[in-house]
Amino acid sequence: MFKRFIYLIASVTSLLGLCKPTWAEDNTNFWDSFALGGYSSAGVEIPRDSTARAFINEVSFILTWQNESRIKFFGEFELEDPLQWNDDQGLTTRDAYLDLERFYFDYNLSEKLNLRAGRFLTPAGRWNLIHAAPLVWTSTRPISTRLLFPSSVNGLMLYGSVPYKEYAFEYTFFAEGLKDQIRDDNEIIYKHVNGARFTLNAPINIGLTLATLQEDKPLSPTYRLFGLDFITHLGNWELSGEGFYRNTNKGNDGSSGAYLQSAYHLGNEWYWLTRLETFDHPDTGSAERWLIGATKRVKPNQLLKLEFVGGSGELPDSPRGFIGSFAVLF
Repeated sequence: MFKRFIYLIASVTSLLGLCKPTWAEDNTNFWDSFALGGYSSAGVEIPRDSTARAFINEVSFILTWQNESRIKFFGEFELEDPLQWNDDQGLTTRDAYLDLERFYFDYNLSEKLNLRAGRFLTPAGRWNLIHAAPLVWTSTRPISTRLLFPSSVNGLMLYGSVPYKEYAFEYTFFAEGLKDQIRDDNEIIYKHVNGARFTLNAPINIGLTLATLQEDKPLSPTYRLFGLDFITHLGNWELSGEGFYRNTNKGNDGSSGAYLQSAYHLGNEWYWLTRLETFDHPDTGSAERWLIGATKRVKPNQLLKLEFVGGSGELPDSPRGFIGSFAVLF
């Protein structure tokens, strides 16, 4: 199966390489079109029901290629949990692993349509598309944005935008070509992931996600996923939220979740954060989380985050207690 993915990428790369008129449009040196960057975050966690720990959460490297041609490349390689410390294990690297987060080619078909081939973030809601630690307000991620669909898809995507009055209407259609081959920690592996996302960029930015998918386990039903998300700014306030609902092809409940979040600018680059979450799954039952905290934008590319999380129910990778972290984009 992994070879099929390699063949897919190689085939797309070869086809794009044959587009000599496209390459001829570019007068820039090939190697000068590469750019390297990335991000990292580290922090401390003092859970209510377990031992405290300090950790480096991830070190992510991003490689891009772009010039004035129709072709673009994006690759993100992430070292997850490279180092952590707690009373039980001391300083350890035992949970470290390398993850291919994204690896894709974009081809501009026309002014309003683009083709993407490879591994890309699943276009479901907002958080999953901007989940990098320096780009989000909190250290913890809303439960519903990581348990109801895969974080990434291996396959094809068609996307673009058209003007709507003085706003922009964006559309995305995606289809999986190869399911993930490696299971990370408690990750749920999905297959047959197909869907679409539509966004209206207006004073209230509204998004709609529609998808079908299956869990990679025996007798798994086909899930139909519906999602709504929004973000808006009112004075010093940023308000955002997402909600997802899944049912099966037989009409049974397949879990749901939602969150509402606010960020208030206190001044001097400090922001007050609040979030309310709810999550329900047939296997784990229902759970709620609340969050209060403060985030300091130390520099445009650096965030210091301090937060307290409470609530009910037990969920994997969703501790209750104090969490502080520092994130940097480089």
